[in-house]
Amino acid sequence: MSPACSTFDPACRRCPRLAAFREESGRKFPGYHAAPVAAFGDANPRWLIVGLAPGMHGANRTGRPFTGDHAGVLLYETLHAVGVSSAAVSESRDDGLQLRGVRITNAVKCVPPANKPTPAEARECNSWLKAEFKQHQELRVILALGRIAHDAILDAVGESRGAHRFAHAAEHRLANGCWLIDSYHCSRYNTQTRRLTGEMFLAVLQRAEALSR
Repeated sequence: MSPACSTFDPACRRCPRLAAFREESGRKFPGYHAAPVAAFGDANPRWLIVGLAPGMHGANRTGRPFTGDHAGVLLYETLHAVGVSSAAVSESRDDGLQLRGVRITNAVKCVPPANKPTPAEARECNSWLKAEFKQHQELRVILALGRIAHDAILDAVGESRGAHRFAHAAEHRLANGCWLIDSYHCSRYNTQTRRLTGEMFLAVLQRAEALSR
C-alpha cells in the first residue's frame, strides 16, 4: 500500500451509520460526491487545517473540503488573503485552485447526520488523521477549526486533552514539535453571531502561516 493510500480509503465503511447516511444522500441528490472526502492542498504542507466533517451540501456534494457551503467561503477568502491560495473562491474539484504550503482535511471524512459525528465515529476515523500527520514530514503547524477537531488532533498525536484546552487563538506546543493553533469553526452560525469575525479568522491564519515558517 502506498503512503497516499494509507491515509485515505475512498470506499471506507468502518462506521455503518455514516456509510448509510452518505449513500442515502447520493440517492436523494444524484450527482453528489456522497463518499469519504479526501484532503486537499499542498502534498507536502508546512501547515494543516483540520475541520470537523464534510457538510451535506458542501464537501459531500463537491468532493473537496470546505467547498460548496458557507463555511468554505470565509476559509478560502482568508487563505487567499494570507497568500497561500491561488484564488479566493473554491467552486469545484476541477476549478484549478491550488494551495501553497497548506493542506485541508477533516477529523471525520464522511458527512454525519445533523453535522454531528458520535464520539465512537470520531475515534474510528482518527487513524486516518494520524496517518496524515505521519505522512507530512515538513508539517510544523496544525490548525484546529473547532473543539472536535482540536480533540481529534490531540488523540491522533497521543497527547492529553486535559493538558491542552481549546480556546480561540490558543497555541499549544506538541511533543512532536508541531504547534497546534485553535480557532472557532468558520461556520455560518459562528460568523452570523459574530462569535468569529473575518478579522479574528485572518489573524489566526496569518499566525499559522508565520509559525509554519
